[in-house]
Amino acid sequence: MQFYSSDSTAPLPAATHVLGASLLGQGGSSTQPWPVLQVLTPLLAGPAQALQEYWHSSQTVRHGQFHDVRFGSDGHLLYGVISLDEARFADNSGCALQNAAEQAYRQLFSLLEAEGCRHLWRVWNYIPRINAVEHGMERYRQFNIGRHQAFADFDRPVDSSPAACALGVADGPLAIAFLAARQATQAIENPRQVSAFAYPQQYGPRSPTFSRAALASNGDHSILFISGTASIVGHRTVHPGDVIAQTRETIANIAVLLEQANHQQQGQPYTLAALDYRVYIRHTADYPAVQQTLAQLIGPAMRVVFVQADICRADLLVEIEAQAFAAR
Repeated sequence: MQFYSSDSTAPLPAATHVLGASLLGQGGSSTQPWPVLQVLTPLLAGPAQALQEYWHSSQTVRHGQFHDVRFGSDGHLLYGVISLDEARFADNSGCALQNAAEQAYRQLFSLLEAEGCRHLWRVWNYIPRINAVEHGMERYRQFNIGRHQAFADFDRPVDSSPAACALGVADGPLAIAFLAARQATQAIENPRQVSAFAYPQQYGPRSPTFSRAALASNGDHSILFISGTASIVGHRTVHPGDVIAQTRETIANIAVLLEQANHQQQGQPYTLAALDYRVYIRHTADYPAVQQTLAQLIGPAMRVVFVQADICRADLLVEIEAQAFAAR
């Protein structure tokens, strides 16, 4: 498996080998035969208004539809996309987002069971108005209840959850992309942080269901997925209101995850400079400060996409996710 970006100088993969893609930014559209997650939120750097990122297999890929899920599978790896309009799930409880999240994950797990790729590697969640309070509860917390219920219904242990992120967009459907396989990953946690699935109840009736990172094996290389990472130590937000300090703390957390991953794999070690980053910034005006801070910490040749998005906690100003391939 390989990862491509439409702004890369490398040739784009043949359609018969594309598992799926994500389309970031505004003004773009996709009519491709493979599944595409559309993330309707602005890019913050570069001349393009939209950027497409592809997951590519060395094997021939079959594309299909399972209920609301579009997917691509080579028989060993599977990439899927599901977008659900909350209005379909409105009822007297006022928990449309919770219901939509539960249904999305139920369809996801049913597909993985049917295709024999039952191990979730990575999930990307994009939630409209993530920090808004509706019916007495923040929408992110409503999402977590629905997601957790689907994990429980399908007997999925939370302590082996996939790497994941959950970001806020201004509007649109609940949009989820995921990567799964026949082979399990190694879940990685950060000793500086309480595991997300073990957060105390002050963060909601159900904890977020993800691991801090996941290490996967694929042929002659390993793949490290760093979940959406922020300025959290223990379970508390640190440096509220200071985007530069939050960026530095976030990179410190990612550096610890790299150390943990390198202890668990025997191949080429992962480094900050070797990662492909996606950086979510709450306030567009903070982009120059975040970009300059990352260039100092990682190096000017860093590979990074900057996106405006809301973060899962209202006091977080930046969130960073990443991935890398390493020879075994």
